[in-house]
Amino acid sequence: MITIGQLAQYVGISTKTIRVYHAKGLLPEPPRDAAGYRRYSAQDLVELIKIRTLAEAGVPLARIATLTSGSTAELRSAAGELEADLTTRIDRLVATRARLRELGAGHSPFLPGEVERHLERLHELGFSDRWIGLERDLWILTFATSPDTAHRFFTDQTAAQADPVLGRLYLEYDRAHDLDPNDPALAELAERVVDAAIERYSLDDLARDSAEAELPRLVQSSINASSPAWERLDALIRAGLRRAIATHAPTST
Repeated sequence: MITIGQLAQYVGISTKTIRVYHAKGLLPEPPRDAAGYRRYSAQDLVELIKIRTLAEAGVPLARIATLTSGSTAELRSAAGELEADLTTRIDRLVATRARLRELGAGHSPFLPGEVERHLERLHELGFSDRWIGLERDLWILTFATSPDTAHRFFTDQTAAQADPVLGRLYLEYDRAHDLDPNDPALAELAERVVDAAIERYSLDDLARDSAEAELPRLVQSSINASSPAWERLDALIRAGLRRAIATHAPTST
């Protein structure tokens, strides 16, 4: 019979760890001698070696008790499951490390690199910091909630902003922020925006996007809150598009 200190020395673990195994029910409490000290047998040593081996292999303590007494087939099956779980955790850690490296390099964790590069180019095109900030928030929301749709919208908008005529309309929209909401220039700008939208997209597409635009409306309402002029401009554009769609819609007989 050996003491807990000798047992720990033979197996290469601490006495505290052995007490944890007792508390978890992995290793039964041995009988005590007349002085009250635990006395362990060779079989306890064998069981402790099994426990230590499985623990070092990454087997959770909650599963060790069943595996030490199970068959070789059960141990092999459990090892396969644990390896699959470990592979998943490793993949997540690798992805986390990649994101941390991007953060360390100054890259945004919220948007794809192509979107960040596009936002940087907007400065060169003359857009205000206010506009760029609002557009960044819009893309963060869109890519987080609907990534497939976001890529389609992003491709379309970058092409529109690169177009000389449409790009100028975007700039005028940006600069209208501080206008008086009753300024006649807003109605004229809204009319040109509606004409450009009808020329670029089919009325059927505009009608469908309008019907499915709950999230864009939420975003637009937040944008409008920063400027009474933008709020009126948005209302004028929506009214113009509704008139065009209604005119285009077939009448029933």
